[in-house]
Amino acid sequence: MIRILHDTSYDFIRWWKWAVGLTAAFIALGLGSLALQGINYSIEFTGGTMMQVEFSKPVDVAALRAALDNAAIHGAEIQQFGTNREFTIRAQEAEQAGAKTTGAETVAGRIRNVLTTRYGSDQIRVVRTEAVGPRVGSELRRDAVIAMFLSFLVTTVYLAIRFEWRFGVAALIATGHDVFTTLAFLKLLHLEVSLTVVAAILTVIGYSLNDTIIIFDRVREDLRKGRKETLYQTLNRAINETLPRSILTHATTLAATLALLFFAGEVIRPFAWVMAFGIFTGTFSSIYIASPVLLWIERKWPRKTATSKGTLTATRTSPTRRSTATAAT
Repeated sequence: MIRILHDTSYDFIRWWKWAVGLTAAFIALGLGSLALQGINYSIEFTGGTMMQVEFSKPVDVAALRAALDNAAIHGAEIQQFGTNREFTIRAQEAEQAGAKTTGAETVAGRIRNVLTTRYGSDQIRVVRTEAVGPRVGSELRRDAVIAMFLSFLVTTVYLAIRFEWRFGVAALIATGHDVFTTLAFLKLLHLEVSLTVVAAILTVIGYSLNDTIIIFDRVREDLRKGRKETLYQTLNRAINETLPRSILTHATTLAATLALLFFAGEVIRPFAWVMAFGIFTGTFSSIYIASPVLLWIERKWPRKTATSKGTLTATRTSPTRRSTATAAT
């Protein structure tokens, strides 16, 4: 049996202020860029035409754009990926937008004719074509927002049933952190927000929440054992006890995600990017967001427990400062 980092006693919580500062700066940078430039929605959400083409020979982008302009397809976005023979072409014409999906398909047909005329039908291969009308795009965008909202609602209900409110609030804040950092990541890498990316964000929420729950479950078990230690020490103990399992889980998931990222092609690549980042930010938030928030809540509202005489007093796990022994490490 593989044994990795068993019986460790690292002081993870010690670095929470640095960790929070770094993630706050990252979120501020990403959301600031988002406020200035907005979300980079895909064709699925905005409506229009997206065509992925592969040429048999390298093609000059300026010549390709000129050919489209000469055919009155103005403002098309041409993006090269992989080699200099593979491109994506995105176009949305105002006069065709009112024609809904039919208009988008018309634009796709015009682009195909231009490429065939300019380069020859035997020189190009249309890998895929997406044509979405503006109304359909608006409906998909609305449905994506509803899906995100429902995921949070279900998560809240689940936490309310499974944990006391201190743990639940800490887990929700950590989950919110993951959503904001993922949005910042998407913006800083200029990734498109598509239905695939929305699915990846929902997956990250579940993955991160599961990681936090595993640590909190161990914290709850350690609290029931009644050890003579502070909550600070209990949280560090729980993180160290779950460390071997976390490393194996995250490593295998990351390996599968990296395989998708490098070998699965352009369509699934945004999903793989978000998942790869989600593994990192989910682990980070479980240790440096959820645990410090739980400490802060415990300090503000210490838990009460019934003593043998029937009175209510704070438990010995309520202090949030490190013990002298821990601080010396």
